[in-house]
Order: sequence, then C-alpha cells, then structure tokens
Amino acid sequence: MKKTASAVWQGDLKTGKGTVSTQSGALREQPYGFNTRFGDEPGTNPEELLGAAHAGCFSMALSNILGEAGLTPARIDTAAEVTLDKTDGGFSITAVHLKVVAEIPGADAKAFEEAAAKAKAGCPVSKVLNAKITMDAKLKS
Repeated sequence: MKKTASAVWQGDLKTGKGTVSTQSGALREQPYGFNTRFGDEPGTNPEELLGAAHAGCFSMALSNILGEAGLTPARIDTAAEVTLDKTDGGFSITAVHLKVVAEIPGADAKAFEEAAAKAKAGCPVSKVLNAKITMDAKLKS
C-alpha cells in the first residue's frame, strides 16, 4: 500500500508561502509557511500534521490490540504534542508526547496500560520517528 501527499513552496524561507495536499483530498492546497510554523498565522505546519498522523495511527493500533483481547473501545481520545527543537544540526523533531484517554467497557487498568504501551511501540508512525516518545494513558471509568 502506498499513499501520497504533496507540497508546493514558492519564495524564500521567511516570506515564502506553500500549500500541502493529500491524495484523499482531505487536505487541498492547505496553506503553510514560516509564520504558521513558528508564529501564530492560521494554517498548518509539518509538526502539526505529523502529530495528527501519530495520534490517528496510535488510536487505530490500540483499538486493534484491544480487539485481539476481546475488548471494543467505546472511545479513544489521543493528542500528540510534537516538539521541534534547535539542535547542533539545525532543527529536529526530538519528542512526541501522547496523551490518551480511553473508554473501554470491561477493561481493567493493567490490561489497558499493557495495550497502550504495545500500541505506542508498534504503531507504524512510532516506528518511523527518530524521537523520544512518551505517553500518559488514562482509562476512563
């Protein structure tokens, strides 16, 4: 399976503008630029998109792991906080922190924690990142 996304950039780094699009059409020429990445201008940025991808990937992986254990989540809410730091080699994504709140009928805390840890390590987006991945996972009762 292959999925595609594209970006178009025009101009220099600080005053230039770009757009990102996805094969599915979920994003069509969504604007991004220096000010949407490092300032408060409306638009998206690579770190935000990576966070959305990681949160979605983790949530699906957790649902799958729970399903294999005979549990069906009523709801999984995952937020991914992506950290972009200036390092010796320029800017790097150094960390992602997942904040998870899940409602899973019939699940106990231990089973949930084990499933969440397995999903954190095993989701494809986690595997591709060269960043420290941490997590706070809470089972809603």
